[in-house]
Amino acid sequence: VTSIAPTGTISLLADNVSSGLEPVFSYTYRRRILLPDGSHEDQTVSDYAYRCYRAKFGEGSALPDYFVNAMDLTPAAHLAIQAAAQDYIDSSISKTINCPEDIGFEAFQTVYSEAYDAGCKGCTTYRPNEITGTVLSVEADPPQVPAAAPSMAAGSTHSGTVDDGVVYMTEPLDRPGVLQGQTYKVRWPDSDHAIYITINDVMQDGRRRPFEIFINSKNMEHFAWTVALTRMISAVFRRGGDVSFVVEELKAVFDPRGGHWMKGKYIPSLLAAIGGVIERHMIQIGFITSTADNDLADEAVRAVAGDDAARDTMKLRPCPKCGAPALIRSEGCDSCVSCDYSRCG
Repeated sequence: VTSIAPTGTISLLADNVSSGLEPVFSYTYRRRILLPDGSHEDQTVSDYAYRCYRAKFGEGSALPDYFVNAMDLTPAAHLAIQAAAQDYIDSSISKTINCPEDIGFEAFQTVYSEAYDAGCKGCTTYRPNEITGTVLSVEADPPQVPAAAPSMAAGSTHSGTVDDGVVYMTEPLDRPGVLQGQTYKVRWPDSDHAIYITINDVMQDGRRRPFEIFINSKNMEHFAWTVALTRMISAVFRRGGDVSFVVEELKAVFDPRGGHWMKGKYIPSLLAAIGGVIERHMIQIGFITSTADNDLADEAVRAVAGDDAARDTMKLRPCPKCGAPALIRSEGCDSCVSCDYSRCG
């Protein structure tokens, strides 16, 4: 019975020569070694062929094309070499398919399905992450400290940590050429003209998520703050992650002049109305799910709109927190359908 055994550690004893079917992880890297007392020690390791090439042609010479390491190969390339060897091996093969840290779930799942279709008898993947850490790590180049810190250009994006200790967020999502979206019409009583809210979405990891928002109206009174608001919200959307908090932040804004009743529900401000539109859109595209609070609010809407059955079971009173006549009693507890107030906590 033939097999290709794991030889990564054994190859270190032979001055770090080629380790079986695996490509060179990196020509120079840091290896975390477990010591007898249970502690760890990081040591610098370099590839044997790489050292021989540098000794013959010099440190500054460019590496030829056949110098390929694990970082240069895609998961599909890793899988192809394993599948090619599997035809001549009876049992499993010791081979690790290195995946990038930012690989999506669908792409990660495809690695296993393609391994099965190719006839591989095993499939081992490795994706570095902050939770489990890494056994092998590539040494980063030392940071270049400029003589004078340049000013940040408008529209530029950064990631990582700069010398002054400021930590920047991750790079924003790339914008495709064409996006799918929806436009919503909002009639606010204090405005002579309707407000149109357009939300465009992007597909990420098989999931539809909001990407950008635009607000337009003939009422020029709203122009400056709506432009600022949409740019800020769009910037948050493009950073990825869970952006549903935008809804709660907007819905929590109260106008000191008072809100308005819209379709049977008290809306404390125009910003809260915009937050409600974003929430409705997120629910429609499946980005968030409808909660019990949404169902409770719908019941209040029916009562205010004239649903006798709902009106009989619900008594709307002023909320002690937001002042809106939206306090109802449900399951023995007073709750407000316009804010997060609940007498029961």
